Amino acid sequence: MRIPEDAIIPDDKITRYLLVQKARNDKSKFLAQAGFTLENPEALMAAIQSLIVIGEAVEDMGNEYGVFYQVAGELIGVNGVSLCVVTIWLQRQIDGKFQFVTLKPRKES
Repeated sequence: MRIPEDAIIPDDKITRYLLVQKARNDKSKFLAQAGFTLENPEALMAAIQSLIVIGEAVEDMGNEYGVFYQVAGELIGVNGVSLCVVTIWLQRQIDGKFQFVTLKPRKES
């Protein structure tokens, strides 16, 4: 299954979470390796959207908010560096729409 191209990627998730340095669960340093920064949040959003066009969504779990899916793949950075990631998506119970939740580095198995 694929996440639809019109899936919701909240701006705040990019500009107030992923690209902001955090004391815990910081993702900004990881993403900066590929040139994703607060100066170019649209580049990260475009890379995430490109990933769902080609990546297969695997159902993960469900709860009262809906069903969660994982899409693994590579984000191609603005500087040409590729980052292996797992993106997490929620198919919302309330309206069936897909929404981006987060991403994390993919650990090689």
